[in-house]
Amino acid sequence: MPDNLDLKILASLQANARKKQTELARELGVAQSTMLERVRRLEDQGVIRGYRAIIDPEKLGLHIQAFIAVTLNHHDAHGIHEFEDGIRHLAEVRACYHTTGRFDYMLHVAASDLKKLGELVKTDIASLPSFGTSETLAVFSEIKPDEGWPIYSAGDSGL
Repeated sequence: MPDNLDLKILASLQANARKKQTELARELGVAQSTMLERVRRLEDQGVIRGYRAIIDPEKLGLHIQAFIAVTLNHHDAHGIHEFEDGIRHLAEVRACYHTTGRFDYMLHVAASDLKKLGELVKTDIASLPSFGTSETLAVFSEIKPDEGWPIYSAGDSGL
């Protein structure tokens, strides 16, 4: 279980994963060897799953983001696995969540334009096994970007 120092390390790395461990150790008031050990342990335990850059999609020509709510027409294990495997192979799908409620899945997708978004929905996603129906919600603007997990809230819940 991560302790208070681990949570501080996670919060700092989540804000800036390029921060050198010497700087992080100095910032948190611990020895560099302690920092190295803590970060390694968090990685080994799978708490830190990796490091990545935050990229501006517009600079890549990805001008459209949308959420696509999908309902399957078959809910047997084989159909679910085939649908999920198909989703994993679609590069335009940034994230996929299996949900409760009216829809079975919520997809966050990115595309260069509305034509590409339409092709993604009507051709790529609709052709997946067990696909039933979908509802697409285009993103007008991003009000609060993904800035990571609420680390200190997780610490309060006994993480």
